[in-house]
Amino acid sequence: MDSSEHGSSKSSTGEASAGTLPPGLTEKEAEEIQVELTKVEDEIQTLRQVILVKERHAAELKRRLGIGPLSEIKQNLTKGWHEVQCSNAYLTASATLEEIGHSDAYKRTQETLSQAGHITSAAFSSVGSAIRNRFGEMRALPYSNSGNSPSFKSFEDKVENMKYKVMGRSNGESDHSPTSNNTPF
Repeated sequence: MDSSEHGSSKSSTGEASAGTLPPGLTEKEAEEIQVELTKVEDEIQTLRQVILVKERHAAELKRRLGIGPLSEIKQNLTKGWHEVQCSNAYLTASATLEEIGHSDAYKRTQETLSQAGHITSAAFSSVGSAIRNRFGEMRALPYSNSGNSPSFKSFEDKVENMKYKVMGRSNGESDHSPTSNNTPF
């Protein structure tokens, strides 16, 4: 190599051209390292270009196969979920949860919570019945026009909607929304 190549290489790093060399390095070794660095950087640039061409080619092949980004994500999620299910941590946790599910303490807790749910449901039903009866009485009063007022109907609808949100539908009720029928409760 001639000195003009070395000069251009040295000026790209700045340190070698400034005349200061790292300790224990001769000028000839610094020039050789600089030449090698230039070659490696050129190879890296070439590899980046090759990778870019390969990625474009892969994208074109996927497009021709009908594999879009969404299906790739789905495929990656499926593969990831499968790997999670096969992992030791998942298998250990599943076995532990299964043991807990068969334990007496879990069964007793489940029964207690179920009973509490039934009692709470009955209490809400009782409160709802009391409110419904009271509004029925108010509506039936001959001197009261409140049962037919728009304000009363709006309030009645709101209470009915709240009842459906809290209690859900009972078995005998239709699929109509609470405001679509004209029954008081």
